[in-house]
Amino acid sequence: MGARKHNRAEAYKAERKTTYMAALNNVPTSPRKMRLVADMVRGMNVELALHALQYSPKEASNRLYKLLRSAVSNWEAKNTGSRIEDGNLYIKEIIVDAGRMLKRVQPAPQGRAHRIRKRSNHVTLVIDSRK
Repeated sequence: MGARKHNRAEAYKAERKTTYMAALNNVPTSPRKMRLVADMVRGMNVELALHALQYSPKEASNRLYKLLRSAVSNWEAKNTGSRIEDGNLYIKEIIVDAGRMLKRVQPAPQGRAHRIRKRSNHVTLVIDSRK
């Protein structure tokens, strides 16, 4: 391995030690609806994001709330004895990708049929501490 590649790999490993993530796959919600909620909390402090998701009327916010709690518990597993308030955590990155699409057929008038696409998504959430 070349020197530049080795240095970049070492820097990447060091960065991964301070970031904590959680992923949610095949969520049966359309990516567009999930992105609305994800954009609402992107870059927020973790405590504020938990409160915002808990009281949001959107259905996708319940799933993101549980995912954020999972990422926080991953952080707590590495930093035993630490509290969220002291960690100064924020949502560094939240990515919503399209998942598999179930294709169904719905009968239409005069012998026709319409295609129904039931969309799903994958969500990846990364939290980090502000220095």
